[in-house]
Amino acid sequence: MSKTLATPVTVIGGYLGSGKTTLVNHLLRNADGKRLAILVNEFGDLQIDADLIEAQDDDIISLAGGCVCCSFGNDLIMAMLDMAKMDPRPDHIILEASGVALPAAIASSISLLNGFSMDGIIVLADAENIHDRSKDKYMSDTILRQLEDADIILLNKVDLISRENRKMTLNWLNEIAYKTPIIETNRSMVSPVVLLRDFDRQTKKINAALAPHQPRNFRTSLNVPDMLVDPAEFAERLILENSELVRAKGFVKAFDGTMQTIQIVGKRIEIAQAPDGVETGVVTISIGRHQDDQ
Repeated sequence: MSKTLATPVTVIGGYLGSGKTTLVNHLLRNADGKRLAILVNEFGDLQIDADLIEAQDDDIISLAGGCVCCSFGNDLIMAMLDMAKMDPRPDHIILEASGVALPAAIASSISLLNGFSMDGIIVLADAENIHDRSKDKYMSDTILRQLEDADIILLNKVDLISRENRKMTLNWLNEIAYKTPIIETNRSMVSPVVLLRDFDRQTKKINAALAPHQPRNFRTSLNVPDMLVDPAEFAERLILENSELVRAKGFVKAFDGTMQTIQIVGKRIEIAQAPDGVETGVVTISIGRHQDDQ
């Protein structure tokens, strides 16, 4: 009997108006055959583009391409268990947190459930307002904790600020979210290849998928260890040696001779037994650099 793989879950957080809903609609439009399940506290909180909706019942919306959107109200755990009963199961679950929610608390709840694995926490920040809002006595604590929770930060709406403000905001974010990858975006446009777990290990295909979606370039590389390795140490070295690393996936042969899967998103590392028949090699996706960043 084949083992059922854990369904990856991505939590999307960020303060009100940061672009979470725009990102969800963008991911749905670029699912490329992947069955995405969107979980949201209440349907009124998430405005799915009308042309993506095929049918709607009380607590589930059927979307184009085999995707669904479900409302979990006050019971996230029951909604996740309902996801596990779906046939076919979703390929990836995206949980859109409310603007005042703390993503790490949600991720902790999901980590207690069998059959699911946390793929990462993506936090959006409004480039126009994030720095000022972080100083507001009512918003500050929530905003700073959201940013600290992030595995990847999307600095959104960078087209609306000056180059000087952009540099100031990036420097500030690098101080409060140390070593967290920061991707600059306009209208929440970033390739699903960067944000969602399952991407092809062929770098040419990854480059093709990355090209149309973001104002900032990405670099990919294939790392093939020529000896047996400790998978966790190998993953940590990839992060240490590449300050712009966003995501990595691939396979290495461990000291005990077994093949192990490495998944990296931001600073988050996951090691698991590799499927049969895979070849050694880890593909990385890193943030490119603008000329004026040098």
